[in-house]
Amino acid sequence: MTVTLADVAARARVSPATVSRVLNGNYPVATSTRERVLRAVDDLDYVLNGPASSLAAATSDLIGILVNDIADPFFGIMAGAAQTEIGGPGDGSGRAGGEKLAVVCNTGGSPARELTYLTLLQRQRAAAVVLTGGAVEDPAHRAAMSAKLAKLADAGTRVVLCGRPPLPDSESVLAALAFDNRGGGRRLTEHLISLGHRRIGYAAGPLERTTTRHRLEGHRDAMRAAGLYGDGGAAGDGRPAHAGDEERLTVHGSYDRSSGYDATVELLRREPGITAVVAANDTVALGAAAAIRDRGLRIPEDISVAGFDDLPFSVDVVPALTTVRLPLFEAGARAGRLAMDKETPPPGGIATIPAELMVRGSTAVPRG
Repeated sequence: MTVTLADVAARARVSPATVSRVLNGNYPVATSTRERVLRAVDDLDYVLNGPASSLAAATSDLIGILVNDIADPFFGIMAGAAQTEIGGPGDGSGRAGGEKLAVVCNTGGSPARELTYLTLLQRQRAAAVVLTGGAVEDPAHRAAMSAKLAKLADAGTRVVLCGRPPLPDSESVLAALAFDNRGGGRRLTEHLISLGHRRIGYAAGPLERTTTRHRLEGHRDAMRAAGLYGDGGAAGDGRPAHAGDEERLTVHGSYDRSSGYDATVELLRREPGITAVVAANDTVALGAAAAIRDRGLRIPEDISVAGFDDLPFSVDVVPALTTVRLPLFEAGARAGRLAMDKETPPPGGIATIPAELMVRGSTAVPRG
């Protein structure tokens, strides 16, 4: 049953006119009253009728692109590529054709903000939403996301995930374009092991993110396969491999440079003999490299450094960064086409996008 303005008014114990004033923001309303109305809107999941031009249509000309941080090239590249497909060719004529208006929503990594933006897009009858990057691994948030995306899909909104694994038991997602983070992480560490590295530190991302878990699982799979974790035998350099090494040689933090710096300082404190540091992404790798240089060590002669994503600066740092390339632009463009209904969804609605190992000068055979 459709929730009406009158239903919201009754729930908030105010007049329909007051509800209208709060939602339109065109008249001063007491703070306590405003909060009561907005709480009723959320409780009832009331959908505002959006722009007048969309009243007769199932959806509007709006498409939302959700990112954690638009200043991060990882998200900026995907959002920019998606927006290019959504906005049309831009021939300078000033005439609107089949293109849509893309709005980039910066969540700051906040699960609550992510849900808020989805609610706002639902109220605007968005034609599609594109969610980029990893998901938060919290059961309550996952359930809330599934419910919200189901409501969007029921209203005719196309839901596309880009660089994010599919939600379990959710049929509301048109397509999930998931990066092979686990496979990429495994191949990166296998490369280091093939060079002769045995004591490898890992500067990981936030604990609660799917991207963090999948990349770390790939790294640890490679380490275990090489007998470098948990069997009590030799680690390859004459030292014993202890069961606790996988935790001791992992430090979690944010996906930024300062986190990479701090994590590497801590890794070197825990294990001065490490010969390589794998970073959660390329930005974290920059911080790791700075921490190594500040200790008077050389890259890769003393310690090798590897990243993930292959962001534009990775090939230009000195030495050039060994990393895992994700086709961010191509994935974002594909998500944009799916959002615009220009491309057929993959079979089953899920596509795994491969990751490519890029070997450069920041990794080498360890000394000694």
